[in-house]
Amino acid sequence: MAINFVKHNKLYLIFSGIFVLLAAFSLLIFGLKFSIDFTGGSILEIEYQNQRPSNQEIQNKLSDLNLGEITVQPTEEKGVILRMKELSPEVHAQILQRLGEKQELKEIRFEAIGPVVGNEVKEKTKKATIFSIIAILFYITVAFRKVSAGPVKSWQYAIAATIALCHDVFIVIGLFALFGRFYLIEISLPIIVALITVFGYSINDTVVIFDRIRENVFKKNFSFEQAVNESLNQTLFRSINTSLTVEFCLLMIFFFGGETLKYFSLALILGVAFGTYSSIFIAPPILVWWNKRKRS
Repeated sequence: MAINFVKHNKLYLIFSGIFVLLAAFSLLIFGLKFSIDFTGGSILEIEYQNQRPSNQEIQNKLSDLNLGEITVQPTEEKGVILRMKELSPEVHAQILQRLGEKQELKEIRFEAIGPVVGNEVKEKTKKATIFSIIAILFYITVAFRKVSAGPVKSWQYAIAATIALCHDVFIVIGLFALFGRFYLIEISLPIIVALITVFGYSINDTVVIFDRIRENVFKKNFSFEQAVNESLNQTLFRSINTSLTVEFCLLMIFFFGGETLKYFSLALILGVAFGTYSSIFIAPPILVWWNKRKRS
């Protein structure tokens, strides 16, 4: 049984608009919590042999070391992650000595990065994002150039796909602003890598649907709306099955991949879910809307 996707186009766009507004609201109110990858500083992860002390107890032990603002984040049953300003080797040793006074602890990782390097990383991230979007726009415009003989031009396919992928990434960033406020999750380099990967996944799924639209527009005596609806029905199960396969793998990484990969996989889980949604419910409706506007 064929599903009439096109019939409820306005509803999908309104639904997505609400998500985008909530993401924008989250970013404006809470903002993003950047990790030391971008701000500079030190991150120390330790694991206690027995019981982990309370956050306040850890803060009190380090209060006279002039460490600036210390963020204490418990992990697993006995672990804790400390984020603070850049440390010298001497202060680093002092922290370990003080925290290990009552019971043995194991240092899991220690990373330090200067503010200059952090700013450089931030600039490179912006450039990578902008170049990725420009490259995607150019690629789709060229790859779909033959479809310009139809009712919608190739550059309009490129714009629709780009709006869809920006929608996905923006909502995920909005969610991470929320996570940063309530769960102290920071935007780190692995999360940025995950977001750029979402660009690739979202566009891949959208291009598969667009490619089917390209075939159906010229193959049968369809109106453009009928071609879009037919294409969505033909690719629906392929999109869902592919996404579920990817999501299962990402969930395994989230639960069993350790603390380092946890939020990287979370960003991908959310990005793949929204990428699948936008490929079906955002990009094709934009094309239909564009075609109707042209006719009117």
